[in-house]
Amino acid sequence: MNYPIFDHKGKWHMKPEPEQRITLHGFNNLTKSLSFNMYDICYTKTKKEREAYIEYINEQYNADRLTKILKNVSDIIGAHVLNIAQQDYVPQGASVTVLVSEGPVVEVPDASYDESPGPLPDNVVLQLDKSHITVHTYPEYHPDEGISTFRADIDVSTCGEISPLKALNYLIHSFDTDIITIDYRTRGFTRDISGHKLFIDHEISSIQNYIPDEVQDLYDMIDVNVYQENIFHTKCKLKQFDLDNYLFGYTKDKLSPQEQQEITERLKLEMDEIYYGKNIDRS
Repeated sequence: MNYPIFDHKGKWHMKPEPEQRITLHGFNNLTKSLSFNMYDICYTKTKKEREAYIEYINEQYNADRLTKILKNVSDIIGAHVLNIAQQDYVPQGASVTVLVSEGPVVEVPDASYDESPGPLPDNVVLQLDKSHITVHTYPEYHPDEGISTFRADIDVSTCGEISPLKALNYLIHSFDTDIITIDYRTRGFTRDISGHKLFIDHEISSIQNYIPDEVQDLYDMIDVNVYQENIFHTKCKLKQFDLDNYLFGYTKDKLSPQEQQEITERLKLEMDEIYYGKNIDRS
């Protein structure tokens, strides 16, 4: 199996791993699904700061950029793009659908596709013949505590030999994220030449097997796995905390020591609640 790594210039390329191939009876119809949420947290004290943050997110993760990311994902996992359709919404948001196949085909240009950037996409979808890749974006803010969050939900579901795990490292590097929750599972079964059912066609003990050491070093990680069901779950929270990275439009030297402490506590509490998936007693 190949997986993407980043060189010293920040460019990704494929690193080969030894791969054991199993002779199958017919088509490999295992479905492999990789789903994860990425969260970016920001402190936005005023309405003006919130609006500026949302505008920044609109520009940073517009339909054009997300489409390029998903096209790179299809390249990494070995899928072939067949067609791209894009729809912008009013007042904001867009959907992009890219049809791809597991094997190469004769490409037919789509005259309706417009490559020009659009407003913030809520949804970007890539479909592989019997599979799909989706991205949904959700800007959000706390009504009275000055916390804004940006969430990107990503699903990569493949059918056949291509594996969504190959794209995991690239996707992590494509988003500036504080919290990541990742789920991976296989569905259905395929058969070997003797008719024996195979409910998974590769070895995996943790999603962390597919995350490079230099990325793991940046995050605290927790695994919750159900091995007998081929279900794997990993949570990641950024280890380093620098308040300057969470202020929008100014730096912490503009704040009093007391303000710095209060904002830091709010941000860390927000991150802990997202990481552990529950509201924490604030009394």
